[in-house]
Amino acid sequence: MSVGEETSHILSGLTNQLPDRDPEETAEWVESLDSLIEEHGTERAQYIMRSLLQRAGSRSVGVPMVTTTDFVNTIPADQEPEYPGNEEFERRYRAYMRWNAAIMVHRAQRPGIGVGGHISTYAGAATLYEVGFNHFFRGKDHPGGGDQVFFQGHASPGMYARAYMEGRLTEEDLDGFRQEKSKEGHALSSYPHPRMMPEFWEFPTVSMGIGPMNAIYQAQTNRYLHNRGIKDTSDQHVWAFLGDGEMDEPESRGLLQLAANENLDNLTFVVNCNLQRLDGPVRGNGKIIQELEAFFRGAGWNVIKVIWGREWDSLLARDDNNQLVKIMNETLDGDYQTYKAESGGFVRDHFFGKTPETKELVADYTDEQIWNLKRGGHDYWKVYAAYKAATEFKGKPTVVLAMTVKGYGLGPHFEGRNATHQMKKMTLGDLKDFRDHLRIPITDEQLEANPYEPPYYHPGQDSPEIQYMMERRKALGGFLPERRDPHEGIALPAEKSFEVAKRGSGKQQAATTMAFVRLLKDLMRDKEFGKRIVPIVPDEARTFGMDAFFPTAKIYNPKGQNYLSVDRDLVLAYKEAPEGQILHAGINEAGSIAAFTAAGTSYATHGETLVPVYVFYSMFGFQRTGDGIWAAADQMARGFIIGATAGRTTLTGEGTQHADGHSPLLASTNPAVVTYDPAYGYEIGHIVKAGLERMYGGKHPQPNVMYYLTVYNEPIVQPAEPDELDVEGLLKGIYLLAPAKIDGPRTQLLASGVSVPWALEAQKILADEWGVSADVWSVTSWSELRRDGLAAEEEAFLHPEKEARVPFVTQQLAGATGPIVAVTDYMKAVPDQIRQFLPNEFATLGADDFGFADTRAAARRYFHIDAHSVVVRALQMLARRGEVDADAPRQAFERYRLLDVNAGTTGNAGGES
Repeated sequence: MSVGEETSHILSGLTNQLPDRDPEETAEWVESLDSLIEEHGTERAQYIMRSLLQRAGSRSVGVPMVTTTDFVNTIPADQEPEYPGNEEFERRYRAYMRWNAAIMVHRAQRPGIGVGGHISTYAGAATLYEVGFNHFFRGKDHPGGGDQVFFQGHASPGMYARAYMEGRLTEEDLDGFRQEKSKEGHALSSYPHPRMMPEFWEFPTVSMGIGPMNAIYQAQTNRYLHNRGIKDTSDQHVWAFLGDGEMDEPESRGLLQLAANENLDNLTFVVNCNLQRLDGPVRGNGKIIQELEAFFRGAGWNVIKVIWGREWDSLLARDDNNQLVKIMNETLDGDYQTYKAESGGFVRDHFFGKTPETKELVADYTDEQIWNLKRGGHDYWKVYAAYKAATEFKGKPTVVLAMTVKGYGLGPHFEGRNATHQMKKMTLGDLKDFRDHLRIPITDEQLEANPYEPPYYHPGQDSPEIQYMMERRKALGGFLPERRDPHEGIALPAEKSFEVAKRGSGKQQAATTMAFVRLLKDLMRDKEFGKRIVPIVPDEARTFGMDAFFPTAKIYNPKGQNYLSVDRDLVLAYKEAPEGQILHAGINEAGSIAAFTAAGTSYATHGETLVPVYVFYSMFGFQRTGDGIWAAADQMARGFIIGATAGRTTLTGEGTQHADGHSPLLASTNPAVVTYDPAYGYEIGHIVKAGLERMYGGKHPQPNVMYYLTVYNEPIVQPAEPDELDVEGLLKGIYLLAPAKIDGPRTQLLASGVSVPWALEAQKILADEWGVSADVWSVTSWSELRRDGLAAEEEAFLHPEKEARVPFVTQQLAGATGPIVAVTDYMKAVPDQIRQFLPNEFATLGADDFGFADTRAAARRYFHIDAHSVVVRALQMLARRGEVDADAPRQAFERYRLLDVNAGTTGNAGGES
């Protein structure tokens, strides 16, 4: 049943379940309340009603939670503050910006260009933004440090239009919209893309759902910086502008509880409720604002609805019998959309005409007056009141639900139409109507001269309205959006912090996950650098051996630990604290990557460098949160993302959904991710050190990257770092780990990560049982080798006059003779990335199927990636070349029972899963 069919659902079912046994007495109580409101105002009435509700609860009088209220403004007219701005000046340049935003998109659709754009979103949201720009959004020069504003992606033309009015952009820049290469130097990205416009945009938001999630964690990071004593962020606010259709994305709503649980009153969501998504109504048969009100209030947020403009105030004041409010409650969103696509007369008949009482309310209104009854999101008085209340509210985050019209002011072809989101240009008639509506001083002749390129409008920097606009921004701390990168360099960790990685594990066994955690622990102990590290984990810290951090680094919780911990007497007790260093997101990979993004961009957002280290089940990283990692790349986040319990056969017992055989491939698709698959602790040490120097050392030309390391849970004896280690090869992706110890037919074994010991075992078997000489190479990064090879090919293609550079992997293996067998715990496509750069015969062994639960030895035998499979594959290739007995491969195949999963012996049964 829709909310339009049952009013009680809209009003939280306060009375519909109970009989009214004395209507006369009920009327007396209602009359008393009405008298209270008339004599003392709504604020006093609110206090009395809350006191009664509180008393009712203490006397066990069951009163349901009020999740939704009438479909009217939350803030009564008598509680609205005075509007502090120059309304005439603001109206003027708000009109100029709406014109220029639409014209920019229209011109981008001119013949020969046709790159498109979105006109309608900003047209409907201009007031929501301009009230913020003029009175609330604080720039980076504000004494408090400035706000963080997540702009709705499809509204980007409006931000460009404002920057043009401010003198930050030129007409040539506006004409470079969506032409980022062909208009280089005067180009504007389609949406908020910090990587494309690194001095303008701060937060990428058009991958819908990620903006709200990242805004929540940005607000949390602000408090984290403050509580840990790194920066005073007490006077900074996070604003997120969202669409009502966007709120259907799971990420948009799925993390609201964090903001409520941590009392993030430094956060305000503004939901532009134009009742439309990209193709049609958000809730044609329902009421999305009422739904969102219930959802946010239930999640613990403060909710402010801005439904109706001031023109409705007198009508509502005269609505003595509540018939108008009843119609407002019962009218469906699909009908509200239709009303704005029709006329004042249509609204009179179909909306007010539903009852004699409401029809009489507008009897003396003209059709034009009815048509000009604005929605609240277009009334700067109402929006100002909502924003002021939101910023002053303490203890909870606030959401402002503002009803608007998509395509507002663009004319009957655009306003409220289902197709308005996709409409990119206007007819000559549309242009003239839009000009007239906004009162833009442009003549018919100017529009008719070239309808494809109507002129922009700017009254001049010396005009009084522009001077006023500039003064407002100066008073609020400078321009927005703006991204700065003013951070001071940090002292990198001392060499001694890496010693634990170099010395190996002695006689003890340790998986590479534990080797990494031990290194991280020593890095966190570094006096200067350690406090900059932000360990981030979902609810698997114990699996990764990170519970050792709990008692010392502590888990961040702004409320501390107010309960008696069950493990308080244990050495590894679970400890929470406001100054805690670890961000523990719970079972929440999406939230973890949002926290990573906020911490990893703190160097630009706050001028304070944080080094996020996000450790997660590798299967649930790029597969589940890859979109978030792309947004992090766009925002130019820096840090380490650690795919633990990696590999398709190494995480025994867990099975399909936990078995990662592909994350390095997914990681390789992101240009900002540097991927490594280290085999040993000393390799991890060098990779982490190089990563810190690249991202935070201040010397690398491309520091805005993220390092992805896959680490495993299979314990082995970690070897000490070799004396003559080829560090350059290790960091570039491949080095000779173990040269052959005998002379004989030659082969090359390439392996990475957990498969390196299998290659070493195969090397020994080939030598001892078949007289074959095998070199073993540790491939620390297949994808970086591929990127280098592709770059070399590109250089040769574009510079035929120069001698072609030889790819690094080709150089490394230049003297390595014989066929190559490449083996990993991933699908074959991972090592196949380098096949084209090697002249040798090349074979790949990989795990190209679903994972499953079994022993490591059985799983590796099933996929034929174990040591004996490497041996047989090498023998087959050598036999074809006539370098070993032609029957050797068959003999080996039968001797090792290669088709019997129970005959596998590669790997051990240790390690946590």
